[in-house]
Amino acid sequence: NVAATPQEVGSVTDKERMLSYFGRLNYDYQNKYFASFSIRSDGSSRFAPGHRYGTFWSVGLNWRVSEENFMKYITWIDDLKLRASYGTSGNKTSDYLYGYQAFYEGGANYNGESGFRHSQLANPDLSWEKSKNFNVGLDFAVLNSRLHGSIDYYIKNSDELLLEKPLAGSTGLDIIMSNLGGMRNSGIEVDLHSLNIQAGDFNWGTDFNISFNRNKLTKLELQKVYYDAKTADVVNDYVVRNEPGRALGGFYGYISDGVDPETGELMYRDLNNDGKISSSDRTYIGDPNPDFTYGMTNTFSWKGFNLSIFIQGSYGNDIYNASRIETEGMYDGKNQSARVLNRWKIPGQITDVPKANFKLLNSTYFVEDGSYLRLKDVSLSYNVKGKLLKKWGITRLQPYFTATNLLTWTSYSGMDPEVNQWGNSGTVQGIDWGTYPHCRSYVFGINVEF
Repeated sequence: NVAATPQEVGSVTDKERMLSYFGRLNYDYQNKYFASFSIRSDGSSRFAPGHRYGTFWSVGLNWRVSEENFMKYITWIDDLKLRASYGTSGNKTSDYLYGYQAFYEGGANYNGESGFRHSQLANPDLSWEKSKNFNVGLDFAVLNSRLHGSIDYYIKNSDELLLEKPLAGSTGLDIIMSNLGGMRNSGIEVDLHSLNIQAGDFNWGTDFNISFNRNKLTKLELQKVYYDAKTADVVNDYVVRNEPGRALGGFYGYISDGVDPETGELMYRDLNNDGKISSSDRTYIGDPNPDFTYGMTNTFSWKGFNLSIFIQGSYGNDIYNASRIETEGMYDGKNQSARVLNRWKIPGQITDVPKANFKLLNSTYFVEDGSYLRLKDVSLSYNVKGKLLKKWGITRLQPYFTATNLLTWTSYSGMDPEVNQWGNSGTVQGIDWGTYPHCRSYVFGINVEF
């Protein structure tokens, strides 16, 4: 009987042409002073005529301080360079920016019949997203280059952001891509490389990086507030709110003050003190943007053995665990987590799990700390050597073992803290709603070169 029910099918065709021009000029004076200038023009068929080309430029200056005479007596500094740059850049998305998409759809639309429809309206005024970038940095190498790295401070101001503009229902469409706002990103990035031990056949090196980024939406056109990211149908409300003056992707909802011992309902805070809970009591309840992200790789080698251990993590970001709405909401027949065994059952009971079928709202009840540290990758290999290999014409024989996502340290209650139901969206981040977790894998293999 499956074939008797119309199924939804679809197809998408897409074609794009790019045409770019690029020029660069570099100048070096006495291996101490450097200047570079570049300009490029990029054209994309995704934009309408008159808006297809964007022109971007940059200028960079470097000063190799270690080559100056006054540095000759500082023997422990091998290299020291100051640099600064300023320029513009552009961006286009992979979405359908100009033109129509049509697909065949069966089922609920068109009185249950199949047909074609436009899925996104064209915008003939759409143009490149533009950014102005400033960077100042320091590159160094010390102690016979056993320690080297870089420190950067950057500011990036983006204008004419490419965002999805909601459309009136009378259009028959949901959104249109438009240039709607501006955003500022600033931060510090540190990158370090060290040779910790070099003793005979044994070597140990470390690579470490850490990034502190702050972003803020500086302006929005057409409307000052944009809502996004609906999760469970039973809530029927957006959990993300974007507005100028705040970071992108902030969670918006009610503050939960625990379970009422008398009713078993979640208690929501009356922020405007009007004696009732309404949409006016919503506020920002979480931030998916981390305070910093980091990673570290340690590599060891001894004779023919090579071992690499990579850890990475994030600190200070929140996750909206919408999966708990489904597994702890107790509003329908879905399987629930074991946590609901501690739900409120009788008046006077003290618990942190509300009663079955409680009043579900987007709230701090579902916001959790998403900080984590993950043992991301461990690789072990051995370089086999011998006269017989040369006789057979084998230049490399290397068996190896690799394990990924071995361990994760986090207080997050979900399956994986490194999640986002909305993919790579910049405006919606850190939402776990049935998101498939990263898998743990073990790989055995052998590399052979002739």
